[in-house]
Amino acid sequence: MRAAGITALGEPVEIFEVDELATPAAGEVLIDVVAAGIGNWDELVRIGSWQIGGPAPMALGTEATGTVAAAGSGVAELREGDEVMTHPLPLRRHGTWAGRVLAPAATVAARPPEASWEAGGAFPIPALTAAQALDEALGIESGGWVVVNGAGGVTGGLLVQLAAARGARVIATASAKKAERIRDYGASEVLDYHGDWPALVREITGGAPKAVNAARGQAATTLKAVADGGRLATITGDPPREERGVAVSDVYVRPDGRQLSALAELLAHGTLSVPIASVRPLDQAAQALREVVAGADGAIVLSLRT
Repeated sequence: MRAAGITALGEPVEIFEVDELATPAAGEVLIDVVAAGIGNWDELVRIGSWQIGGPAPMALGTEATGTVAAAGSGVAELREGDEVMTHPLPLRRHGTWAGRVLAPAATVAARPPEASWEAGGAFPIPALTAAQALDEALGIESGGWVVVNGAGGVTGGLLVQLAAARGARVIATASAKKAERIRDYGASEVLDYHGDWPALVREITGGAPKAVNAARGQAATTLKAVADGGRLATITGDPPREERGVAVSDVYVRPDGRQLSALAELLAHGTLSVPIASVRPLDQAAQALREVVAGADGAIVLSLRT
């Protein structure tokens, strides 16, 4: 089975052959991968900063969409041929940048037929991250203000869309060239992140009660926009020290098939969407990962169609 991955931690991504995966164990499904997402998180796996399962040599990749090839014992809700999406951690062996992946059934959700395979491949991690930051860490409420710093990325865009769908009033930061798209996502205000945007937020809101940071290295800056006693969630692993009674949450995405299923319904209805920048063959995985880390304008997806 061809895979894109690493032979040792920190090594460049390369293409190699791996053994075919075993029959799924109890509570697992075997998925024929059609499309797999690429994110900054895959670079963390490559260099060893995020431990996700199987040892190197291993296929990278932490999200995918495809069809169920086989289901293990105790899996009643999934059958061969079902079209699904997953963030399949912990990995028993290889990641999703391969022809097949073993996934815990509890991490799997149906792929809505209204969404493309490519969107399904890029959706699980950013959508789950958005829900866990907004609904769990911040507890956003209809009518309340929430700031999304770094709204121009894939996860940032989903944060804006989901917050707007929950009825929140969203102030987002992004570059000027992305402002129109972010407004279309439902943001009430879009501020240029180059300026002193925390001061503008405080002028508009008197201090935002809740904020989420999706811009690397900018959690401390985002904290300046939050009112005393408010809440800040950051998804970039850089939580600042708590001050002024602001509760700070360091959010790491958690696999959750039921939560992903609820988010997939919003994807099916067009409430949530993922902008696809390009679709690449497996052979271009190394280049695609470099482009994502450098800041691609939209999701880059690997296609594993044969």
